Amino acid sequence: MNKIIEKQHFSENVVKLIVEAPLIARSRRPGHFVIVISGEKGERIPLTIADSDTAAGTITLVVQAVGDSTRQICALEKGDYLTDVVGPLGQATKIADYGTVVCAGGGVGVAPLLPIIKAMKEAGNRVISVLAARTKDLIILEDEVARYSDEVIIMTDDGSYGQKGLVTAGVESVINRENVDMVVTIGPAIMMKFVSELTKKYNVPTMCSLNTIMVDGTGMCGACRVTVDGKTRFVCVDGPEFDAHKVDFEEMMMRMRAYNPVKK
Repeated sequence: MNKIIEKQHFSENVVKLIVEAPLIARSRRPGHFVIVISGEKGERIPLTIADSDTAAGTITLVVQAVGDSTRQICALEKGDYLTDVVGPLGQATKIADYGTVVCAGGGVGVAPLLPIIKAMKEAGNRVISVLAARTKDLIILEDEVARYSDEVIIMTDDGSYGQKGLVTAGVESVINRENVDMVVTIGPAIMMKFVSELTKKYNVPTMCSLNTIMVDGTGMCGACRVTVDGKTRFVCVDGPEFDAHKVDFEEMMMRMRAYNPVKK
């Protein structure tokens, strides 16, 4: 049982939970995720660790209510308990001093991007973060991102905040004005696809996180099977991060559409 120490609403369907998990807090690295279960019959939900506090023994999770299980987690309050939190799982992000790194996040994808932004900055990189959402109210963790970024660019579809346009416009504006050595992108699959296509055109190495397709989190169910560089990979054990230019996004999105009729 893991106690919820703090809860914050980012929007109607997105909450931040700070959860007691001292062992995970000490060992987690950027890119790692956990499996969360709420209730004895709860579904396994993979969530990327957005932050941790080793002194307090806590980890930070950002949860979007998209089905019955995630709605149940989002309904929990401070002082309630998650039945199980298991991790850290997955492969950690490859952090290095690349030079100038553009970190592009869409929607709740900013949460798993935050620890990468922090680690990239601590490794000596110049970090430019591009945050995107449909509207102002869906931009999350802006202050936290700004703390570890040399510059933050905000893009909204409706122009209600920052610049009007898609995340790709923000990324391209940076590439056109200065040398970019690495791009990291996390968000909806369609967003990562178009960021990848853009950076491939400019020959900029790009990492993406495919955590959105994970289900079981251990490689047993096969739901997160993707094709990378012509080979089958499992996001939860081989990833969740891959070379974006080698990911078959069309296949991935086709498989994700199979879950649209029923989301639990």
